[in-house]
This record gives sequence, structure tokens and C-alpha cells, in this order.
Amino acid sequence: MDERKQSPIFTRTSDLILWLLDHTEKFPKSERFRMAKRLEDSVFSFYELLIEATRSTKRKRQLLIQADVELEKLRLYVRMSQQRKLTNISQYHFVAGALVEIGKLFGGWLKTVPES
Repeated sequence: MDERKQSPIFTRTSDLILWLLDHTEKFPKSERFRMAKRLEDSVFSFYELLIEATRSTKRKRQLLIQADVELEKLRLYVRMSQQRKLTNISQYHFVAGALVEIGKLFGGWLKTVPES
């Protein structure tokens, strides 16, 4: 069976992507090319780096470190979208909780990958 289908981090991240896409569609037009683009680009980059890490043995840790940077950017953009009132407080709590869960899963995975 495909590793991505077994690992909860892929399921949780996929769910987050779908939620964010629905959420950012509702942003005002002026913010769709600014904040929505940043949110979407970061979450997609994070997911793509996770996929690449499952396919690579030599660069796995490097790819996961890059994914960690994308996850941190995503946290920042989510916080900024709430501060700019593009995300209400209940939406913020939902997405922040999802990011905490993904972060824990990600951290556990990163600990299993030896340093080069």
C-alpha cells in the first residue's frame, strides 16, 4: 500500500488543503491575489515536499526541513489572515488546531529521519 495513504499526515494535510481552498474562495477580490495566494502556495508546497520526501532516500531530511519552513510560513499567513479579519476566530481556531496536529505528526516523522 502507498505510504501516503497509510500516514495520517497526508490525510490531515489533504483535508486542510480542501478547507483552505474553500475558505480562500470567500476572500475579497483584493485579497485573493495577496493573502489567498500565499496560503494556497504554502500549503501546496508543504504537501509536495512531503510527497518528495517519501520518494527520496538521500535527500529525505533536506526535503523535510524545507517542508518545515513551508509549514512555518503557513502558520504565519493563517495568523495574518485572522489579524486582517479574513478569517474569523472560530475558523482560526479550527485551522490552528489542524496545523498543531499536522506539526506534531510532522515532528514525529522528522525525528525518525537520521541526519546526513
